[in-house]
Amino acid sequence: MKDRAPVPPPHPAKDVTEHVGYRLKQAAAALRGAMDKALREHDLTVPQYSCLELLDQQPGLSNADLARGTFVTRQSANVVLRGLKDTGLITQATSTDHGRALPVHLTAAGQQRLHTARGAVYAIEERMIKNIPARRLTALLADLDAMTAALDG
Repeated sequence: MKDRAPVPPPHPAKDVTEHVGYRLKQAAAALRGAMDKALREHDLTVPQYSCLELLDQQPGLSNADLARGTFVTRQSANVVLRGLKDTGLITQATSTDHGRALPVHLTAAGQQRLHTARGAVYAIEERMIKNIPARRLTALLADLDAMTAALDG
């Protein structure tokens, strides 16, 4: 194999743990673990909770909309929605007047489960950001949005 010139890192870093992508993944893994644990007490998974949140904000979303909004494949979203339907937390129309997308809605039980689970999830976010000053939190959110836009574009 030919000798290759080293690839310079995008910013000064002594090892992989100082790269932004590594730190984002580390934070995401910690958040996911905390949410998995907390949501288990509410008989929900993270994707199920995410679907309930989206449906609370935007009733009538389709399976495809929910898949995009929860960062899972359509097949995975179908499994998540089936579980939510089977436990009576959502309803889905069997037909629609326009298009093929069948709108999904929260039931009263779904709204109640979301309300109790939301408290647990918000407590996790509070713990996660408690040592970040408000002015830095605003900048952090803007920076995360800029990173997302740089990769989506």
